[in-house]
Amino acid sequence: MRPLFHPAIEDIQPQAILHALSDPRRAVIFARIRSAGCVEACSALSAMGDQIIPKSSLSSHFKVLREAGLIHCERHGVEMRNRSRCAEVESRFPGLLAAIMSAYASSIDASACGTGE
Repeated sequence: MRPLFHPAIEDIQPQAILHALSDPRRAVIFARIRSAGCVEACSALSAMGDQIIPKSSLSSHFKVLREAGLIHCERHGVEMRNRSRCAEVESRFPGLLAAIMSAYASSIDASACGTGE
């Protein structure tokens, strides 16, 4: 298995973060990982209200979040453990994540409940 790409903190760019969080589903996934600290199974994040995200789409969302530097993924057997890199991103771009997540809070809540987009 090839190793997963995780950018070094100094290589993380704000435009990559903005792109990653521009998708409502990725924003919800990131918010859940951020609040949980670590999520042991990607499938635990597949339900968005009454919708289920297909595995292929979920993998793509995780890749975008990982390559933007927002999460760190580790393989453990057949599962992936995902943790937030908020502290690292905060040290590089103080206040950026808080501002983005605050701005999208209402749409994230609506999407998480299945009432949004």
